[in-house]
Amino acid sequence: MKAAFEKTCGCKVDFVSVADGVALLTRLKLEGEATKADVVVGLDTNLVSEAKATGLFAPAGIDTSGVKVPGNYADDTFIPYDYGHFAVIYETQTVKNPPKSLKELVDGDPSQKIAIEDPRTSTPGLGLLLWVKSVYGDKAPEAWAKLRKRVLTVTPGWSEAYGMFTKGEVPMVLSYTTSPAYHMVEEKTDRYQAAEFSEGHYIQIEVAGLLKGSKNRDLAKQFLQFLVSPSVQDVIPTTNWMMPVSATSTPLPDAFSKLVQPKKTFLMGSDEVAKNRQAWIDEWLNAMSMN
Repeated sequence: MKAAFEKTCGCKVDFVSVADGVALLTRLKLEGEATKADVVVGLDTNLVSEAKATGLFAPAGIDTSGVKVPGNYADDTFIPYDYGHFAVIYETQTVKNPPKSLKELVDGDPSQKIAIEDPRTSTPGLGLLLWVKSVYGDKAPEAWAKLRKRVLTVTPGWSEAYGMFTKGEVPMVLSYTTSPAYHMVEEKTDRYQAAEFSEGHYIQIEVAGLLKGSKNRDLAKQFLQFLVSPSVQDVIPTTNWMMPVSATSTPLPDAFSKLVQPKKTFLMGSDEVAKNRQAWIDEWLNAMSMN
């Protein structure tokens, strides 16, 4: 993506990475108007209201007519560039009877462990928090208290949790329905699969935005337009292992037809998430630290 854009822009793209989307928003809040960033890539719709409240972003001003995501999310400031549903990924040689619902995960055998991500620093961790809240509502603290017995560890971000999983340190991990496609395409194995949950799956829609203080605004807008162009959308499925948001010229690999297709999608409004995120995290912290 970097190389392809640099060929068209006569510029150099510098990526400055942090562990996860929540950590990205935290860093932006700390840097404030002094941030050197022109574009932010990697927030998700759960964080859009909080991101707007910083006052650091400007409307993107690009053509998004070709962008389509489940639920038809659209915003003039935060541009979707990929999406995926969260899922419990399991190792089929170890887990013979994977959970078929969130309830089965919560109430299941405590000796069969899972690695999850921290909702304070990780967008998948926040996604699981909102998934549990969507299904359990006011009973979420009790669900977390039960699930805690199955949680081997809580990692700061996705890469740490998934690394533990692929090293065989834990038989289940919170990831995405698209994760098995990576193993099928790149490793030619179907030993890692997503558990389909009867209640439905929470969706993550990843977005990018233009910083109001950008010193390279025209280039920043070009980059956002580039994100939703076939040049990027063609490679999203087999590089970021997520679903593209606009038409591509390259068909999806056959592995994608074998993935779980959620029958119901959960997605809370970003205003609701912004209003309740800290209280729900406090709920989670309390439940996860109980003796």
